[in-house]
Amino acid sequence: MNIKKINAGRLAPCVLGVAALGCAAWWFSPVRANASAAESGAMAAVQHEQGQVVVPEKSPLRRTLAIQPVAEQVVAAPFSLPATVEADPAKLVKVLSPIAGRIASLDKGLGDAAKTGDVLVRIDSPDLMQAMSDAKKAKSALVMARQALARQRELGASEIAAKRDIEQAENDFEQATSEAARADAKLAQLGAAAPHATQAKQQGSVLSVRSPIAGRVVDLNAAKGGYWNDTTAALMTVADLSTVFVTASVGEKDLGALFIGQSATVVFDAYPDEPMKAQVRYIGELLDPDTRKVKVRMLFDNRSGRLRPGMFAKATFFAKPHQGLLVPSSSVVQSGFYSRVFVEVSPWRFEPRVVQLGPQVGGAVEIVAGLKAGERVVEKDGVLLND
Repeated sequence: MNIKKINAGRLAPCVLGVAALGCAAWWFSPVRANASAAESGAMAAVQHEQGQVVVPEKSPLRRTLAIQPVAEQVVAAPFSLPATVEADPAKLVKVLSPIAGRIASLDKGLGDAAKTGDVLVRIDSPDLMQAMSDAKKAKSALVMARQALARQRELGASEIAAKRDIEQAENDFEQATSEAARADAKLAQLGAAAPHATQAKQQGSVLSVRSPIAGRVVDLNAAKGGYWNDTTAALMTVADLSTVFVTASVGEKDLGALFIGQSATVVFDAYPDEPMKAQVRYIGELLDPDTRKVKVRMLFDNRSGRLRPGMFAKATFFAKPHQGLLVPSSSVVQSGFYSRVFVEVSPWRFEPRVVQLGPQVGGAVEIVAGLKAGERVVEKDGVLLND
């Protein structure tokens, strides 16, 4: 009796284990079957036949693939380049002092507006006094030489003066004339020869340096009371910034896409939400030997004063319109070093075609080679056909 009870106790766990294994087998058998079926369906989504991709009739890809014919259309490919704002070189003058001396006064300061002929700075210079003194002496000598020549000619007409004396008087007059012209030229070079000189005017030993153009003082290097002895250095810079250039540096590979009058859009870092339209006004004739780039300039109206030289911007140029093939960027599948599209050769049969890409235009890309107009390509989910 005790032996039967012990055997029954030992058999109970075995029976429960067998039952659990049976339940597990019953539970997992449909799951495994479904997983196997899913794998079979995935394997049957595409088939490869002689280098082509075939989408079977029951493949789920037939519901997701988008196929459209490629049509030839007008393409104006944009390309962007960094740019900067520059002052118009024809309207920017570095004002130099024609003579050394002490700065007596600054009539215009940094940021001040100046009209043509306005006094910018006055320089007290002993060299100016010396030049004016030389000019007066030369004029006096010229007057005396002219009178002497006239007197000798009168005497010669009366046969009183010797011919040699007349010739000497003529030579003295020529020398006096040349010396007077030299002294006047020196004063003219200093800007002090004429009473209405535009750049400078003398007042005793003080030279008034005047503005050659209308604009504003954008740079100042002098101070009242200082001694200025470098006639090659600028006292100040006057610029008319009512118009400015936006200059972009273009590499050799993009030169063929540029032309005078080309449309462009410029976005300034200071005003990112305000793109401005522009046209190419000038394309440089020479490449910079260091950067291997050419400057391209666009002219902007800046009467508002919002654009300041040195500002950064991005210029987008639009190449000459031409006929080309555009496909959505999603049509192109990268395969190693190659770009491919899937071309439909018959219903639901596709040929992977290596193509050469051109510039990107918005959400599309130009196909330069490898595709013809009218051919149908996969525009959506083409990556699912890739090997």
